[in-house]
Amino acid sequence: MNKFKCYFILSITILSLSSCSKSSTPVTPPREYAVQNATDNTDIEEYLKTNYITVVDQPGSIDDQNVTISKITAGETSIWNQKTYELKSRDVSLHDITYKVYYLVLRQGVGNAPSNVDGVLTAYHGEYLARTVTTGTTTALTSTLFEEVQYPQQFFSLLSTISGWGEIFPQFKTGTNTSNADGTVNHSDFGAGVMFLPSGLGYFSSGSGNIPAYAPLVFSFKLFEIQRLDQDADGIPSYLEDLNGDNYMKTLATGVVNPDDTDGDGIPNFLDKDDDGDNYATALEIKNSETGKAYPFADIPTCTSGKKNYLDITCHP
Repeated sequence: MNKFKCYFILSITILSLSSCSKSSTPVTPPREYAVQNATDNTDIEEYLKTNYITVVDQPGSIDDQNVTISKITAGETSIWNQKTYELKSRDVSLHDITYKVYYLVLRQGVGNAPSNVDGVLTAYHGEYLARTVTTGTTTALTSTLFEEVQYPQQFFSLLSTISGWGEIFPQFKTGTNTSNADGTVNHSDFGAGVMFLPSGLGYFSSGSGNIPAYAPLVFSFKLFEIQRLDQDADGIPSYLEDLNGDNYMKTLATGVVNPDDTDGDGIPNFLDKDDDGDNYATALEIKNSETGKAYPFADIPTCTSGKKNYLDITCHP
């Protein structure tokens, strides 16, 4: 009995110490998106104005469209001021704020553009931006390589990667591909660019691997191929459920009209197994406009001249 009493008292003591230890650990809440975005935008614009870009232009070479970004030291023309490659920006509404995303178009590409829910085969070079203290309170903006893929072996779903990729890749197109006898593939005329992403469209407060929290990201990339995905497995590739044809499909806030949501139930068609809300699965309503019969999933025809309607497989602009 006495032994049990001692064990009980000891357990209570340990529990109390453990509880005190946990409660004394400070928890830092995430920064506000709007505040952090203002900081990121300042850093990105400084980076664009204090660095210059060199691009390898050797069609057919593995180095074609490789990018080097360097600090201006001898009067070189900044990325911001150069006229060789168009510096564009795209407004992105997310987290109840509007992000301004800068990107460079090195080459547009000659093939098809992905939607923001497709898969992409891409070579890329990624760096993160950070401020380091030089002397006293003076800081310098630096960039650090965190990953590089020259020979991609797998497709990335743009719906599963960081938000910034899904916003910028649809602005580019694929090229042409030639298979070699040894199993390798030559990529030509592919879209290539550089995207400058605020942390809210990257890893924000979580960071990733050696990427610190709240770090803006810079990706140079080459878009080799795209893979058409079907997120809701209704037999219709998701890009064909982009009803307004802008290559972007999203779940929007309650009460906001979604151009890609036929029945207005808040679920965009590419995620909705019953697009028109009639309690019949969309997959069972896909019909050939000539025969009037439903297509088996594997027999949905390719429509090369335009988009396809999810209820009636016909080509339209």
